[in-house]
Amino acid sequence: MGLRVALLCSLFGVLLGQGAEQISMEDCCKNGQKHGTDHEDCASLPLISESTTCRIVQEQCCVTVLEDKMCTNGINTAKDQGACDSLFTNTCDTKTTKMCCDCCTLGKTAHELGLPCDHNLSVGHQCNLVSRACCVEGATAHQRELPNKDETTENGDSGLNNQCNGKCAHRCVGNDTCACFKGYKLKPDGKSCEDINECLVGASNCRGGERCINTEGSFRCQREVSCGTGYELTDSNNCKDIDECETGIHNCGPQFQCQNTQGSFRCLPKVQCGSGFIQDALGNCIDINECVSQTGPCNRGQICVNTVGSYTCQRNSVNCGRGYHLNEEGTRCVDIDECKTTENVCGGHACLNMLGSYRCECEAGYMFNSITRLCEDVNECRHYPGRLCAHKCENTLGSYKCSCTTGFALAADGRNCDDLNECESTPCSQECANVYGSYQCYCRRGYQLSDIDGTTCEDIDECALPTGGHICSYRCHNTPGSFHCSCPVNGYTLAVNGRSCQDIDECVTGSHTCTENQSCFNVQGGFRCLSFECPNNYRRVGETRCERLLCNESVECLTMPLRITYYYLTFPTNIPIFTTIFRMGPSHTVPGDDIQIAITAGNEGGFFRTEQMPTGGVMSVAKLINKPEDFELSLELRLRRYGAITTYLAKVLVFVTQEEPRVPYNPLLE
Repeated sequence: MGLRVALLCSLFGVLLGQGAEQISMEDCCKNGQKHGTDHEDCASLPLISESTTCRIVQEQCCVTVLEDKMCTNGINTAKDQGACDSLFTNTCDTKTTKMCCDCCTLGKTAHELGLPCDHNLSVGHQCNLVSRACCVEGATAHQRELPNKDETTENGDSGLNNQCNGKCAHRCVGNDTCACFKGYKLKPDGKSCEDINECLVGASNCRGGERCINTEGSFRCQREVSCGTGYELTDSNNCKDIDECETGIHNCGPQFQCQNTQGSFRCLPKVQCGSGFIQDALGNCIDINECVSQTGPCNRGQICVNTVGSYTCQRNSVNCGRGYHLNEEGTRCVDIDECKTTENVCGGHACLNMLGSYRCECEAGYMFNSITRLCEDVNECRHYPGRLCAHKCENTLGSYKCSCTTGFALAADGRNCDDLNECESTPCSQECANVYGSYQCYCRRGYQLSDIDGTTCEDIDECALPTGGHICSYRCHNTPGSFHCSCPVNGYTLAVNGRSCQDIDECVTGSHTCTENQSCFNVQGGFRCLSFECPNNYRRVGETRCERLLCNESVECLTMPLRITYYYLTFPTNIPIFTTIFRMGPSHTVPGDDIQIAITAGNEGGFFRTEQMPTGGVMSVAKLINKPEDFELSLELRLRRYGAITTYLAKVLVFVTQEEPRVPYNPLLE
């Protein structure tokens, strides 16, 4: 407490010593509190003093007011709504509000479950205070609990809080006076407590090279420079050596033993090599060849002989080279006749002795190797590629042999290859053609080669091909190797090309059933028997025309058609609409003629229409006719010439027949 008083006095001195205006630290704090209450923002504080300390106090008091207000809002939300879901967003403005709301909810839950308000959960000092306050307030609302006079809190409270009527945030010291825990100071309202920033006021005890970091109710010191490789930072902020051997993070092999050093480690071999040995990187002991590593280990006239772990010096004697040996007296070196001393030295080939050596005279197909001193087989296929055999060459001991690829046979000279005529063995089911080195099967017309074996010929179902629907105009019948077409039983006959169906003109062939009084009219796939009689007051002129008799100045007679003509038309179904099927007009025209044409009967379905033309009129298809049907149409032409009206009537019989019939191909019906 003495340190805080001294610090405040020093701060007062700084404030009083700066500038002409003497502003106390309490005034700086009150200005910050008022600005935070009025504006709810501490980013644009007014400059009331040139003192840096005043600005710091002003800002901290403003921030404290905002935090108290946000915390109060969170506590009220927990009390009013019982939940903090509306404060879920974790922004700078709502973080403190949601923390106080959650902690107050924690205190209320503890009270409802009958748990003590002073819990030991590590939720932070401020959260503990809010939780305890909400828990104690819930208990007070139901009943007043009088504390034991002997009961003391962790921070030294002596059960006097009730003397302050529960208004103190931390503890009550009696006589309606509040106090704060260590690390906090009392706010101007006399009941709330705020954290002391020990780093700001210089109350920390951090050493050189350490940085002070303020915490709630306290502070901590953090080392500014890392400890480096091989060291770790302890809780006391000191650098401690890492024992790599103990932690097992070294890379020493199984033949080595780990020894820890400051900031590192060493790998020491478990086995210590004796004199005359050297240890390799894997910890193994390797003999030292003193005869090579040392210069002149033996005296002059002696030779050095290496031994395991040491060496010996022997007296120098006559040393004969390879291919020589000492004579019986031991005075000089003489040649060794390897052809006599070594049995079958050339492996069956001729042997020729030479001074200090020998040579083998190899047979044909072998070559002497001067290093192994043996006769080795010559691979003629590798030495003379493409020059010995026409196709394939296979090496043998002392020689080679030729062979041919499939479809060829070795010629009489044993090197070339002759083509085989595979067709002599009849590999194909129908036709076979020999080709160079192979053969080709092919099939007669109407058959195709099988994709499975390439030799069997299978019948081609011409009717099932993508174009099979166009081979026959009516129906297609598949046969082995071919096909044939057929037509409907009645009304059609097969054309000369054997594919198309031609209509039979029953009227010409005389195969119709019309009587003598009827006329035969041929239609597609059949015929019609036609007959007509002229109405009263008409006489028949020709085979298809009726003309009106003379009128006795009767108006009714004059309105009757002057001529009635019968016409017969036939066409298939589904012809395009607007197709013109009939034309009608006077034999000649005179300037001033007024011609009108209309269908007066038989067009109940609206399948036909008329259209005026300069010289008469035409009748065309107005709707699609998709099924066979017969129509009897009455087409009237009215001609106004020189003031007189003359009427002509055309009786048009239309026979719509089925389009050229076609039966879809079904192989199951064959």
